[in-house]
Amino acid sequence: MKKDFKPYYAVIFTSTQKEDIEGYAEMANQMEALAKTQNGFLGMDSARNDTSTALSAGVGITVSYWESLEAIKNWKQHTEHLVAQQKGRQDWYSWYNVKICKVEREYKFNS
Repeated sequence: MKKDFKPYYAVIFTSTQKEDIEGYAEMANQMEALAKTQNGFLGMDSARNDTSTALSAGVGITVSYWESLEAIKNWKQHTEHLVAQQKGRQDWYSWYNVKICKVEREYKFNS
């Protein structure tokens, strides 16, 4: 672990989508761009299963990284993000789960 490592927070958003997700990609891109401008935002990783196979439930996971719980709270309450959250519940998601975790350490491998 790096000597200067400072713990941070991860928001893990796991979801399954409805069949008709018109407008979702555009909103997701807007929210990512907006999140990057927020105080305390550190980064984001995202992945979604291929829904074209019978075994896939189309589960997606987006993890955003933040300096503090306050930064997370501010992001959750951001006006434009509130609109996206409502649209997600109404139009795009059949299920989702949010977890907020403190990252105490990390390590990497690169080949």
